[in-house]
Amino acid sequence: MTIEDAEKQSIPKYIAERIRKQDFKVYPKSNTYVRFYAFLKLWKRKELIKITVAVKHYRKKLYMKIVAVHGVHAENCYVKDIEYNYFSSMGFRVGWYAEGIQSYQKWYERGWGWADDRYYDPYAPIVNYEVVDKLPEYKYSAYKQYGYVNLFKYLRAYEKYPQAEMFVKFGLSAYALSKQLLEKSAKDKKFRTWLIQHRNELSTGCYYVSTILLSYKSGKSLNDAQIFERQKKSFCNRNGSYPALRRFFKGKIDKFLEYINKQDTSIATYHDYYQACTYLGLDMAEDKNVFPHDFQRWHDIRIDEYHTAKAMKDAEDRKEFYAQFASVAEKYLPLQKSGKDTFVVIIAQSPSDLMHEGNTLHHCVGRMNYDQKFVREESLIFFVRNASQPDTPFVTLEYSLKNKKILQCYGEHDHRPDERVLEFVNKKWLPYANRKLKQIAA
Repeated sequence: MTIEDAEKQSIPKYIAERIRKQDFKVYPKSNTYVRFYAFLKLWKRKELIKITVAVKHYRKKLYMKIVAVHGVHAENCYVKDIEYNYFSSMGFRVGWYAEGIQSYQKWYERGWGWADDRYYDPYAPIVNYEVVDKLPEYKYSAYKQYGYVNLFKYLRAYEKYPQAEMFVKFGLSAYALSKQLLEKSAKDKKFRTWLIQHRNELSTGCYYVSTILLSYKSGKSLNDAQIFERQKKSFCNRNGSYPALRRFFKGKIDKFLEYINKQDTSIATYHDYYQACTYLGLDMAEDKNVFPHDFQRWHDIRIDEYHTAKAMKDAEDRKEFYAQFASVAEKYLPLQKSGKDTFVVIIAQSPSDLMHEGNTLHHCVGRMNYDQKFVREESLIFFVRNASQPDTPFVTLEYSLKNKKILQCYGEHDHRPDERVLEFVNKKWLPYANRKLKQIAA
């Protein structure tokens, strides 16, 4: 069939009447939603085609137009005035300019063209299934029992895998398009027997294909296999948690999940164990570390070892960090200012000084990485005190070494200091500090 052939298709009167009656059953009241129906036809008496019709009510009149033509053996289809749209109620939008119920022509109303059959096959109930009976190759296909709208997909599957008929006749139409199940049933007689034995459970449930194959192979019940497969899908989700575990267990995820379930633990708990083992430098190529026989016992041991090692490492890091902080404070000690003024300026000597200042004045200098910025010499923290009470927190200021200016200057609860303090800081201390900074740089 060509585009020219598609252009010649029309809706027979009896088909239009069937569509009208079927649509009225579903939509007894006039509405503006676009919906789709389809009818079958033999092209040149040998090729089965499906013609999709868009339907819309407008001012109490029902409009119909052909928007797609599919061939049962064609990978592509022909479409007109239709565009895929995720946000529309039926997944597609249709232009109605030629029918006179639309004020302007939409960009996708360009006449007939071809499209991928997979994407331009809207949900459309067929109104004349009897046409299939005219083709002897589908005589035993059980298509009338199939029960789903995607008839062409079923007929294509049946032509390649006659076992699809068995699926339909035993009430397993929901799985009749699965290539994996059809190929398995074609090669494995025992699998066909197993499907028939479990047909009642399969027909009343909604199982993954992988669940069915796992249940058959392992002997697990379908429900247990489904729980396992859901767990596996959740774990393998790229946007999910535990990317390190996914990488580590790549190629042996089933073994890992079986182990988790057998040990009656969770992926989250194992993740903690894995992180502890990695931090401790254990050889995770050895099964005794990856899959310990008594997981809970070894989990508790490794977590305790991890906390001990982490505490020791943190203490070493803290000791080193305090030494770095003290070194920077000593370097910029000349920027301190004291004398006959009402106020004095003191440089922070340690991170604990910042925490004490922040806790006393109720602001965030003891948190929010000010100590890190101090060690990196991005900014320095100074304490402004009353000369008569040099040990009592009063005002805190942050000074930028790069820009040689005051970034922040706040008192208790982040309040602005009084004008006497600001005048002292800006007029006396800041020029003094900048001069001393030049001397240090020289």
